[in-house]
Amino acid sequence: MIVLRKANERGYAHHGWLESWHSFSFADYRDLDHVHFGPLRVINEDIVQPDTGFGTHGHRDMEILTYVLSGTLRHQDSTGSSGDIRYGEVQVMSAGTGVQHSEVNPSPDEAVHLLQIWIIPDRENLTPGYQQKLFPLEDKLARWCLLASPDTAQGSLLIHQDTRVFATRLDGAEALDYPIAAQRKIYLHVARGSLQANGHALTAGDALMYEDEKVVELTGAKEVEVLLFDMG
Repeated sequence: MIVLRKANERGYAHHGWLESWHSFSFADYRDLDHVHFGPLRVINEDIVQPDTGFGTHGHRDMEILTYVLSGTLRHQDSTGSSGDIRYGEVQVMSAGTGVQHSEVNPSPDEAVHLLQIWIIPDRENLTPGYQQKLFPLEDKLARWCLLASPDTAQGSLLIHQDTRVFATRLDGAEALDYPIAAQRKIYLHVARGSLQANGHALTAGDALMYEDEKVVELTGAKEVEVLLFDMG
C-alpha cells in the first residue's frame, strides 16, 4: 500500500518570524490521522526570518534531526554543544533524560530554510548527546546517502531507533530505486523540486508512505532533493 500526503494537506502556522508546515500533529495543529508513521513523529518545514529563532526550550526522550536546505542555523544546548549548521550538514540531538537548547538564525539579512525531524527512540532516559556532520553534495548525487542509522554504518550519525535516514539529489534524467525489505515501512519526503515516485507526481513538501511494498522507484526528477526513512 502506498499513501500520498500532499504538501497542501499539512498543518500550517505563521508567527511572523517563523513560517512552518507540519507533516504530523504538532503544537496547535491536531490531526489524528497523522500523529506519527512508525517511529517518525515530526517533520516540520520551517523558514526562520533573519536575526530571530527558537529561544531556549527543553526536550526529552526524542531523537531530533536538523536538515538545513538554505541559510544558517545556530545551535546551542545545555550539554555545552554549539555550532552553525548550513546546507549539507546534518545535526542529530538525542534529548534523552532532558536537554535545553536554542536554534536561531544569526544572519542579519537571509532567512534559513530547514527541516526539523523527530524520531521516537527505542528506549527512554538515554544520556543526552549531540552530533553534527557534513555530507558532501557528491555523496548524494543520483545515489542514496545514509545520514543517520542505529549502527553508524557508512559514517552516518547515530540514532537510537531501528530507522535509517537517507538523502538523494536528482538533477536530470536519472532514475533511482530503493528496495524495501520485508516488514519495513518507508516514508519518502520531497524537500525540493519535482519527480515521479511509483507513478505519483510529487513536488516539494509532498510525501509517500509505503507499507507492504517491494521498491521505491524515482524517475523524472527536476532539481529534486528527497529524504527517505526506512523503519522497522
